[in-house]
Amino acid sequence: MQQYEMTFFWTAVACYGIASFCYIFGLLARKEALFNCALSFVVVGACGNSIAIGVRWFFGVSPPFITISESLAAGVLIAVIIFLISQYFARNLEASGVLVLPVCFVLLGWSGSMMKGLAGTLPAALQSTWLWTHVFAATTGFSCVLSAAALGLLYLLKEKKAGGIYDRLPDLLTLDEGSYRFIAGGFVFLGLMIVSGAFWSNQVKGSYWGWDPVEVWSLINWLVYGIYLHLRITMGWRNRRLAIYALAAVGVMIISYWGIPFMSENFHTGFRIEH
Repeated sequence: MQQYEMTFFWTAVACYGIASFCYIFGLLARKEALFNCALSFVVVGACGNSIAIGVRWFFGVSPPFITISESLAAGVLIAVIIFLISQYFARNLEASGVLVLPVCFVLLGWSGSMMKGLAGTLPAALQSTWLWTHVFAATTGFSCVLSAAALGLLYLLKEKKAGGIYDRLPDLLTLDEGSYRFIAGGFVFLGLMIVSGAFWSNQVKGSYWGWDPVEVWSLINWLVYGIYLHLRITMGWRNRRLAIYALAAVGVMIISYWGIPFMSENFHTGFRIEH
């Protein structure tokens, strides 16, 4: 079983890596054919990513998102699925893969370096609908703000460059509006993540909020995107300033979601270690 899981998993990593290369060099060389090639590898990688998670879920006793490794793999899959959906419904956004796929490649590769065997028992604390809601909201929120950052990057590139691929990108207003919509969606899901996490925490340890480092950073991250919306809706910010903001904010998201659990023992890492 583990051999099959690893085969599909590392196939996904390889495909995301090749797709990252194609997107980056396709943009640098202004070769649209490389984008089409990259998209094929993304689809194959997503299939491998899905099957690896499915195999782990089928043969395990717990949901496939409990350890940091599993959380990374699930987050990457959701991010890739949202990326593919955006490609289907929005024209000429292939170049957004220049940010989305390298991030997914690095995160999934990092996940593979930490992968452990399956757990033998399922802790009672993990048998909660709130946990499922919490994880789904967290991964979807991350995926939305990653897509927003990618559109912000395209905005900055199109603003300074012209010709070839850059002329095929949506106009600056469309990129700005698209980034805003993704962040608005991400803000809602990150809020749901915090609320569902509070209810789950109450079930497990009898309190809704414990000032766990991950809880605090999740709140900070949610406020960061709340400030983005405030600057846009109330203060009238648009265009370049918000594109830069979206790029910087996704870095805070990655640190708060996956970096903080490594820095100190806390409620979140505790469950992952016991698992």
